[in-house]
Amino acid sequence: MNKKSIISQKAPAPVGPYSHAVIANGFVFTAGLIPTDPITGALIDGDVAAQTERVLETMKIILEEAGSSMAKVVKATVYLDSLDDFEAMNAVYKTYFPADPPARTTYEPGTLPIGAKGEIEAVALA
Repeated sequence: MNKKSIISQKAPAPVGPYSHAVIANGFVFTAGLIPTDPITGALIDGDVAAQTERVLETMKIILEEAGSSMAKVVKATVYLDSLDDFEAMNAVYKTYFPADPPARTTYEPGTLPIGAKGEIEAVALA
């Protein structure tokens, strides 16, 4: 098995010992991404819509650096601080996957890292 770790200089630095993504066996697996500013690493201000947009912009950067794209995402997992935010998150999410969207699971796990309203991870074709 070939495995390559991706740490993008254009994305917020990882807050722990993990890669932004790993390429393995023709797939790209992203880490769970939270809405942090790419320069400061701080949680961005804003509602779940603004935070979802920040997460998906970061995901787009990471996937492109890995040689993939948002169009190649086959599975996404969304974690929301509150499922009451589902509709607002979904309104932004669908703009990043306008046609042939990936399979998706959405959870309300409770508290997310650093007070984020949402976190998203994905699996994409390399």
